[in-house]
Amino acid sequence: MVSCGTSKSKKHTPDLTGLNNAKPAVTKLSDSIFISGKNSLLKNKQGLWELYVEGDPLEIGLSTGALTDSLLHQQQRIFFSKITDLIPSKFQQKMLRQFLKWYNRKLYLNVPDEYQTEIYGVSQYTSNDFDNIAPQYQRGLYLHAAHDIGHALQDLALVGCSSFAAWNEKSEDGNLILARNFDFYVNDAFAENKIVAFIKPKEGYPFMMLTWPGMIGAVSGMNYEGLTVTINASKSKIPLSAKTPISILTREILQHAKNLEEAVAIAKKRKVFVSESIMVGSANDNKAILIEVSPNKMDVYDVSNSNQLICSNHFQGEAFATDKRNLEQIANSHSEYRYERMQELLSENPKVNPEIASEILRNKEGLKDISLGYGNEKALNQLLAHHGIIFKPKEKLVWVSANPFQLGEFVCYDLNAIFGKNHNATKSFQKENLNIAKDPFLETATFQNFKNFKIEDHKIDSILKKKETVSSEFLQHYQALNPDYWVVYYKTGLYFYQKKEFLQAKLNFEKALTHEITTVPQKEEIEKYLKKVKRKLQ
Repeated sequence: MVSCGTSKSKKHTPDLTGLNNAKPAVTKLSDSIFISGKNSLLKNKQGLWELYVEGDPLEIGLSTGALTDSLLHQQQRIFFSKITDLIPSKFQQKMLRQFLKWYNRKLYLNVPDEYQTEIYGVSQYTSNDFDNIAPQYQRGLYLHAAHDIGHALQDLALVGCSSFAAWNEKSEDGNLILARNFDFYVNDAFAENKIVAFIKPKEGYPFMMLTWPGMIGAVSGMNYEGLTVTINASKSKIPLSAKTPISILTREILQHAKNLEEAVAIAKKRKVFVSESIMVGSANDNKAILIEVSPNKMDVYDVSNSNQLICSNHFQGEAFATDKRNLEQIANSHSEYRYERMQELLSENPKVNPEIASEILRNKEGLKDISLGYGNEKALNQLLAHHGIIFKPKEKLVWVSANPFQLGEFVCYDLNAIFGKNHNATKSFQKENLNIAKDPFLETATFQNFKNFKIEDHKIDSILKKKETVSSEFLQHYQALNPDYWVVYYKTGLYFYQKKEFLQAKLNFEKALTHEITTVPQKEEIEKYLKKVKRKLQ
């Protein structure tokens, strides 16, 4: 078994003194309904799992683990198989394990006791199949830093989130409304089992969050005081050891803050190890702010005068105005483009309501409605989101997207109804009359073409890697599935370049450049190839 850092971190487990660590009994009423005392797990007709748990941190952890047992095993298999796909070499996997145990050596010192205890409870139900990576509890702790480590080292999971908030004259009823796409992509299987968790802790405020099996951190959530949190990654320097994972910080804010002032105070207490924008909305303040955190500094970006807040993947506050990494992110990535697209769509929809918010989250076009092709990260809807979510904090209403991506039905939940009275654990918590219908795009031939494109795109990656030969019909079909997406012409150009068919390579690279290319480095790469083929043709 691989050890977990120093002997101290290897042996470290949370202090469970005075806590009841008996494993709870679970009654299975059907394949989609599980009950354990007051706690429950139910799969609704839209395919979302609805989890309700209450108690102290250990009770919440053990109940969550017991109820989501089989989902936990499946989720860890999916995640670790993705790591194996990315790093097939056994030697490199061993090096990664050594790096992680060194990097996470002080992680436990940066996670509050209550969350260590909850992670410990959940971890008792995880599989022993991955004990070579780390023992159950330490592995659970590692996984809460996976988003941060992947983000710090490289884009392990594509992170290109977009969020916005509107209040006063910018929202339909004057009350705060927030919406976001969480573009955290591991693979399609990773997003299959989405959990809408409703948690009533012994200490702090009851809250909901959208999560996945094994994840107790918060990426999108709202508490019973009408305070919301969502996270958007930014560019950051890589520190020498793991600090507080962002999702643990946002969970602490979600559970223990009732207004913006308290949220900022909690953020100031913690040291993080990646750069992230935390959008916090508050019913008590009727506005939203960005808490911009990095390993070295923190800023609060407050736009009280404009009654509208937009966030993509770069910082906007004064503290980061001259930050080199942040300026590079604005210049080279797709963050600024999506920011401008949200500005454009919000100016076209001056009074935002939940339906308008869902349409903005689902928008697949570029600036001035140009076609970007499907899957382009310049789009707000990149057709890879783990979820879309919409909040109305004053009303305690939240809408969560069912699969796929943010295209499925937006299912509405009312925290007043869920936390305000005894609930029926055998029925879905949703307020069906307020649900927002699934995107009609799902029923189109274009969407089917996109699904086929993803399959063919994997094939062409394999063909390029192995330098195989394919028919011109295959390449024509591949391009026809997503004709406005620059990638299809770029990869076809690479294919012909490998085959030394330089005229065909030139034509495809030129065609790629007529489309909206996602980032500046990608555009420069195509231009570099085009220069090479032109030289070869002389």
